[in-house]
Parts: sequence; C-alpha cells; structure tokens
Amino acid sequence: MDIFEGRITSSAFSTGERIVVGDWENSPLGEFTNIMWARPDGRRILISPSSKYANYVSKIYSFEEVIITPLKVTRNKNKIEIESENLLICLEWGWSFPIPLKRPRWFISTIEYFFANLFFGTKTYGKTNDNRKEWYMIKSISWIKKASAKYKQESFGDFSKLSDPIGFGFSDPPDKPSSVRVISMIGKN
Repeated sequence: MDIFEGRITSSAFSTGERIVVGDWENSPLGEFTNIMWARPDGRRILISPSSKYANYVSKIYSFEEVIITPLKVTRNKNKIEIESENLLICLEWGWSFPIPLKRPRWFISTIEYFFANLFFGTKTYGKTNDNRKEWYMIKSISWIKKASAKYKQESFGDFSKLSDPIGFGFSDPPDKPSSVRVISMIGKN
C-alpha cells in the first residue's frame, strides 16, 4: 500500500482555469508538491518538479501534457504559494473542520463515500488509471478565502466554484474551492 499524507487544495477561476495542488508531506516518494491544471478547453496538465514524481502521478491520473519544472513552494498554516517558470499560484484558506478519527478502508469506500458524494460531490474511493484501488481518508476540510493565479503574468481572474468536471481521476475536488488534509492510500498492482 502506498500512503500519501498531505493536503489537496483546489479552486476554479472566472476564466475557466482550474487548479488542484497536491502538497505531500509524507509519501513513498518523499515530500513533494505538484500542480494539476485544467485549461478552459479541457486540456489537463501535470506540473511536477521531477520526472520521478511525474511518472508516478501520470500513471494513476489523466493528463494530455506533463511539464517538468522546478517549483518554489512557500507554505504556512493556512496558505500555499507556488511559483514555477511561468505559473504563480496563491491559495489561502480559513478555519478547518477536523475529522480526527481514523476510519477503516471499508468505511471510507461505503459510508464516507456516500456522505462525501452527497455533501461535496466527491468520491473517497475508486480505481486509478492503472487499475489500483485508492481511498481518500479526509482529516479536515477548509474553504478557500483567497485565491489567485497567473500564467505568463496573465491573471486567471476571480476564484469561483467548479462548474465542470475536471476528470484527472475517479473523483473531482469539491465544487467549492477548498483545502483538504487527506491520507491517500493506493493499493499495489
């Protein structure tokens, strides 16, 4: 079982751009951050700091393009800023609603799945592109207070709800821009 512990922060923007940031404190690959970016035309891009991370992530999720580039990541308790050669992202969230209890995988794939889908439009269990089982155990959820992003100095506009599915994997992030502390458990092939 591959265990990833960290935070998934996501937002859509008024220009139709959508960003999902995976910021992993602990993983089989070590600590890393990557950006999943969906353009208004539906093109999905993975931005990763190395081919090691990109190879792993691009096997389990769907992208039309993979960009390997250094990422400068600055984080504090309620904020993450990521800067690459052409992309600048700043996401800030408010109070966290904690879910402190650890739950077994059967609970995550049934009861938690039902409530996550009902309240947030998300899925906590599914299959990766390479047919591995994956469970998301949510540890806390926060709503985004401020979000900005620029590509080559061109603003993505105001942050907004996700209106269209992104389709990186079996689950899209919540419709409302959010930052979720999560443990992702991915079965072996």
